[in-house]
Amino acid sequence: VQLVESGGGVVQPGGSLRLSCELSSNWRVIGWFRLAPGKEREGVSYIDRDATEIQYSSSVKGRFTISKDNAKNSVYLQMNDLKPEDTALYSCAVGPTQSLDVSAFVYWGQGTQVTVSS
Repeated sequence: VQLVESGGGVVQPGGSLRLSCELSSNWRVIGWFRLAPGKEREGVSYIDRDATEIQYSSSVKGRFTISKDNAKNSVYLQMNDLKPEDTALYSCAVGPTQSLDVSAFVYWGQGTQVTVSS
């Protein structure tokens, strides 16, 4: 399984970005994770293929929205009201279970950098 992220960039606080994750094959659960300098990788959100199960971390709930397009085999992360603490390398990953546990996800993309700075 190959995953390719895109959509990262530099944005001012309060701004928005939309990340995309394009997959090479079918999937059951897709998670978005982020890795900030000096911190452990953090689970941000996940969605299952039928969109019956969606979860967000407390740090992004209400600001980020995960969605999917099965026809395009893609998953998106709309990020609004971005804060400097959202600065990180964002990666998508495929897993078999509905979880934000990093260890539960098997296949990973290379990531896309998000920098929130004035």
